[in-house]
Amino acid sequence: MAAFRDKVYSLREEILESGTKYFISFTDGQGKLHDLEVSEDLFIEFRQMERKNRNLEQSNERHREYSEIGDEALNRRARAIPKSVEEIIELKERMEIVRREVSALPEKQRRRFILYYEYGMTYAKIGELEGCTGSSIKCSIDAARREIIEKLNK
Repeated sequence: MAAFRDKVYSLREEILESGTKYFISFTDGQGKLHDLEVSEDLFIEFRQMERKNRNLEQSNERHREYSEIGDEALNRRARAIPKSVEEIIELKERMEIVRREVSALPEKQRRRFILYYEYGMTYAKIGELEGCTGSSIKCSIDAARREIIEKLNK
């Protein structure tokens, strides 16, 4: 979006003995200058539009935060401190191990585990889908979780 200062036209008034003439001058795509005579009403509308744009731009400038704060200071202020590259790589490696171990679970246990951890379903809801009690679902998911944790700790 072009800023007010980057306008591609200019407004001009010529005061003659016969009256005042109003012009909008602009350059077309081929670089040719055009001088377009317009009515006083259109000329006044363009002037008001320029004032409004200028005022809006000045308001934006007043409210824009200019800061010399560096990345380190911004990170200290952040609610969640960004992870280092090493932490990100370690997390990805651990997630890959978890995925591999989840896929190695028996089909029924894997399905229950995914419904609980990935889809956020309750034990009771999973039990409803599987035709068993919520406590048996909990035991199955807890057993799968223990297996995965054991393999992660190795």
